[in-house]
Amino acid sequence: MTLDEILASLFPDGHPIDIGPAILTGVAPLEQFGPVHVLGIHGRNFLGIDDACALARQAVDILASGDRQPILLLVDSASQRMTRRDELLGLNEYLAHLAKTLILAGIRGHRVVALLYGGSAAGAFIATALAADTLAALPGAHPEVMDLPSMARVTKLPIAVLEEKAKATPIFAPGLDNLARTGAVLETWSPDIPLDAQLREVLTRPAAAGNRDALGAQRQGRPKAAAIAARIVELARRGA
Repeated sequence: MTLDEILASLFPDGHPIDIGPAILTGVAPLEQFGPVHVLGIHGRNFLGIDDACALARQAVDILASGDRQPILLLVDSASQRMTRRDELLGLNEYLAHLAKTLILAGIRGHRVVALLYGGSAAGAFIATALAADTLAALPGAHPEVMDLPSMARVTKLPIAVLEEKAKATPIFAPGLDNLARTGAVLETWSPDIPLDAQLREVLTRPAAAGNRDALGAQRQGRPKAAAIAARIVELARRGA
């Protein structure tokens, strides 16, 4: 689905979303829930400090409004913008700030739902889609925390070795199916069903972020994380 088709399906009564060269912002009506804040990055653009700062500014303004309305984050990006300028100006801090504003919005009572409809990778993926309390995707989306060539450079392992590991361990592997198996992606929406109905259904349920490790264990993509986290909590309580 194109961005225009997605917006039309999400907001059939129309929307005044401002679509800029890389990011989109605005407020649109959703039946049963009233106005929904819409943020996002589109067009497979790289997420640099300027756009990260602009999205974080929007999130801060939403927090300041005090309205507690849902936030929908639409994501189709490349990775973070790793230019010399962005790196020297502290790109990691800008990405962390963006992620923290979205997480804080969830803590303050906003439901923050991300819809991944294209690509997203590395720091851009972490600071946007994974910072939402619920992450859904459309078929054909391609998330990756790190692609295999980059992983090969970091680990010094041949790509062939990593490809074999990726077949057995979803954590190693890019792609929608693997991220769903780890629990990062809650569900894949059907383009054959109006997206507004699927968004409303998600908003009637509790946020999913706190259950990602348990979901990963259930889907056999991250079998140990939930048990380890529970053990740490147990030990911390004993020592308190």
